[in-house]
Amino acid sequence: MTRKELLDSVNQNVENKNLVKHMLATEAIMRALARRLGEDEEEWGLTGLLHDIDVELTGENMSTHSKLGADLARELGASEVMAHAILSHNEAHGVPRETKLDKALFCADPLTGLITAAALVRPDKKLAGLEAKSVLKRFKQKSFAAGANREQISQCSELEFELDEFVELGLEAMKAIADELGL
Repeated sequence: MTRKELLDSVNQNVENKNLVKHMLATEAIMRALARRLGEDEEEWGLTGLLHDIDVELTGENMSTHSKLGADLARELGASEVMAHAILSHNEAHGVPRETKLDKALFCADPLTGLITAAALVRPDKKLAGLEAKSVLKRFKQKSFAAGANREQISQCSELEFELDEFVELGLEAMKAIADELGL
């Protein structure tokens, strides 16, 4: 399974381009986390890329979302470790997050939304001039990007990251692919 094959599958299964961008942003953050933690960058990145492959197929039904995604990931050649991370990123299933990969995906997933929203309220709507301190200021505003679960993002502490360090890592990872994200 190559990244190109998986990206082709994502593009075949996901029509919403903003959802594809979210998956690309999650991949970027997961790769950065893997590098920082000394983990398998390809495995972590591809897990981030695939984690929401079933959203449109399940109609955002949280009782089936990520179960189908884990199955699709397995069919595409993902390891059982990757499939477990995809399954456990949805709290609706009650599947415990056991590995660093599980925990990383869980907290990286909503961070992409917070960073994207922080970029979109800027006059230029770009990541380039966005600073982590601005994202952290928005983090404290519960009504801002309300769908970006702050408790989930804060779980970065389970990976021994301080919140500001985690936000900085995520922001820099997304800046590195800003053209792909249209930001």
